Amino acid sequence: MQAQVLTFEQFEIRLRERVLLVQGERVSLGGKAFDVLVALAERCDRVVSKAELLDLAWPGVVVEDNNLSVQITALRRVLGADSITTVTGRGYRLSATPLDAQALAMPPTPETVRLERRLAAIVQADVVGWARLVARDPMVAAQSWGRTRQELIERSVPRFGGRLLELTAERVLVEFSSAVEAVAWSVELQALLADRREQVVEGETDAMHMRIGIAVDDVIVDDGKLVGDGVNVAADLQISAGHDDVLVTHKVRDFVGQKLDVQFLPLGERLMRRTRRPMLVFRALPASRARAQPTVRPLQPMRMASIAVLPLVGDAATELDGDSYFGDGITEEIIASLSLNRSLFVIAHGSTLRYRGQQTDLAAVADELGVRYLVTGSVRRAGSQLRIHVSLILAADQRILWQERYDGSTEDLFGFQSQIALSVAAAMAPPVQDEEMARVRQRPTQSYDAYDCVLRGMAGLHQLGAAEFDAAGDLFRRAIALDPSYAQAHAQLAWWYSLNAFEGRLPHGTAETPHALEHAMEAVRLDGKDAVALSVAGYIVTMQRQHDEALELFERALTINPSCAAAWARSGAALFYMGRGDESLERVQRAMRLSPYDQMHFWHLTICGGACLVSRRYDEAAGWLGKALRLKPRFNGARRLRVAALALAGELDEARDLARELQAESPDFSLQAYREWSALRPPQLEEVVRGLRLAGLPD
Repeated sequence: MQAQVLTFEQFEIRLRERVLLVQGERVSLGGKAFDVLVALAERCDRVVSKAELLDLAWPGVVVEDNNLSVQITALRRVLGADSITTVTGRGYRLSATPLDAQALAMPPTPETVRLERRLAAIVQADVVGWARLVARDPMVAAQSWGRTRQELIERSVPRFGGRLLELTAERVLVEFSSAVEAVAWSVELQALLADRREQVVEGETDAMHMRIGIAVDDVIVDDGKLVGDGVNVAADLQISAGHDDVLVTHKVRDFVGQKLDVQFLPLGERLMRRTRRPMLVFRALPASRARAQPTVRPLQPMRMASIAVLPLVGDAATELDGDSYFGDGITEEIIASLSLNRSLFVIAHGSTLRYRGQQTDLAAVADELGVRYLVTGSVRRAGSQLRIHVSLILAADQRILWQERYDGSTEDLFGFQSQIALSVAAAMAPPVQDEEMARVRQRPTQSYDAYDCVLRGMAGLHQLGAAEFDAAGDLFRRAIALDPSYAQAHAQLAWWYSLNAFEGRLPHGTAETPHALEHAMEAVRLDGKDAVALSVAGYIVTMQRQHDEALELFERALTINPSCAAAWARSGAALFYMGRGDESLERVQRAMRLSPYDQMHFWHLTICGGACLVSRRYDEAAGWLGKALRLKPRFNGARRLRVAALALAGELDEARDLARELQAESPDFSLQAYREWSALRPPQLEEVVRGLRLAGLPD
């Protein structure tokens, strides 16, 4: 129970009567000055910040700092000029010593210039939506916060060995010497708040939510104030936390270990705004509550490439004419198209609308939204003509990864919006994928998880004939071992098998060949809305010569994500095998328009050559296949088809030279084996075989 009388060396405060006695004499004091004095007296063991004093003396009311200065001056006139010490940059401290604490007072320590550092567990918290609660009803908010502060925070912190550094609804800062105690206190506080909310009935006021961040790091003690990474990281975690969350760094998780009945759910990697360092973040929950949570897969959304599309900015004429909906419509279309890519975690449109019309710090926006990539842009209008500029930015260093300009007309506004959205969604995929691969390569290889394995493996997919390509298969298998329900891992492993077979390096009929179909269909079973997984399954089914079933899978993929370049290209390959050359060429060229810098460009060129080959345009086929081989000289798939195209075009000398290179690379190649495993339909298959025979390849 709170003491009703506070007694100091030269004065006494009677709380119930709201009376101040100085040397036994009653002194007249204003109401706010008395409240400030009580706040300082109850916290005489520490410096009290201006924000905390304002919160205590003017609960739920926004007032200027000079109001506090006026009351401090009034108290000094009554108690003496030295009674209240101003600590520059921090706040105020009552200089008087309580009578029951005089015996324990320590002699002052000599001043030192040594920089004081220490390892500390720092907890930062705040009340969720405090400004909204105050706007709704200042007095109700103040009463609710007052009870929470006194009954749940101030009384419990000492019990866990903590030290209150600041205490307002907008900033609770506590130092603990132990990460275990910091987590235990934070989890208990959230549990107590939850219990209180359950007991609230209509008309009561204690339904309050808080969010908490905890970091363990080296801190610097500067005139009694803590600064440094520990404070900064805890603040970043608190800002990004949700209702009732306790977020911690991996260091905190490691310090606590199994010492508490608490579980740590992984949230993936987040960029700390103040320190500019990525850190693994976890949500701390009592074990009983964690068990009640939905199962958390090892692959978390924030471990994926995360992206936010900010509202496109209009020019002055557009804004004045009230036509800002141009930019809003295109922004929403881009978000919808990007959301179809299952490899991306895309922030919803409603969460980015609040940045419309603001001059914002992009790094701060990315931090608030918890994303690694931002899409920004502008809309300019002159009459019926529109010009739209879009950029993809890496938030950490604000580096532009991709940008493009689009010109169109308002006469077909909806069609123009859809065209841009599809183009942007497709064009962004390769630079994001490249950046994610670069990030993964910078990590120690022993820190693999399923997402990292898939990214490393995808980088190796383009190194056909090299050791990196062989290692890619092992990486995909490892990803599946880490997370058997990871659809992308199954799809990429199936694609690896198919490329190996297309190369002629994996003999048809070996024990490994059926695994391609097995993993492709497992990917579709796990995630039937992943366009990439559906397109891989369609291609593998095509290789099994089940062409009608394959076309159904491609149709599903392109219905789900019309901007999926991989689905357009693989469906084009299926049409090539079916002998429908013109349709095949049209689809693959669309894929190349959607993704002009795709790392599989050599494969796209190969399918273009194959499409021309089955259409009996042999010279054109040889041209496409020559481009593919210039990009990937050891790609046997392109080399084999070019041998046939050159021979059928009458260029026998060049065809035979290339055939000898093919035989040196694949000495076991035979026309009979090719007939058995090729997905080409007759009569196109026999025409290609005729060309290969003309070039001198063995039956």
